[in-house]
Amino acid sequence: MSDKPITQILLEMRSGTPEMMGELLPIVYDELRRLAGSYLRRERSDHTLQPTALVHEAYLRLMGQKGLEFENRAHFFGVSARLMREILIEYARSRNRLKRGGEFKTQIELDPAVSLMSGRGLDVLAVDDALNTLEALDERQARIVEMKFFAGMTIEEIGEVLDISPATVKREWTSAKLLLSRMLGDGN
Repeated sequence: MSDKPITQILLEMRSGTPEMMGELLPIVYDELRRLAGSYLRRERSDHTLQPTALVHEAYLRLMGQKGLEFENRAHFFGVSARLMREILIEYARSRNRLKRGGEFKTQIELDPAVSLMSGRGLDVLAVDDALNTLEALDERQARIVEMKFFAGMTIEEIGEVLDISPATVKREWTSAKLLLSRMLGDGN
């Protein structure tokens, strides 16, 4: 395993050393597994997708991306969070198709630190639909929610990735939570 910091490895990858991706995985694996575990803890207790499988699928998709250049550690984890979200949504959709015409709903519990609606489980597909609607209204707010909720990134890390101030991130986060709360409150 390398002692190089994540950002240094990502910079080397950008300068034409793609084989560094193999050096990156051992360094980021524990953090990706923690993220995957936090997503799956929010899902129903009988979920068959395990954190290790989610990390491996996300990593395979990262390896398959052409021309993807990571700015820094926070950007890498933001992209990883997006991929994990996509994998969970695909999994929920395929599971719903298998359950009598989609009557089954895949529930997630929101972490109290990022909760949109207190004390209640939400359908993962409803959350995805709400995020897609938010993205159509305000792409930056949707990215902030995604990075905060799916990647567990801090306000400062999100600001770094989006190149905006922490105060702007906080303001946008508050606004996005209100919008999503309204969207999810109507349909559930």
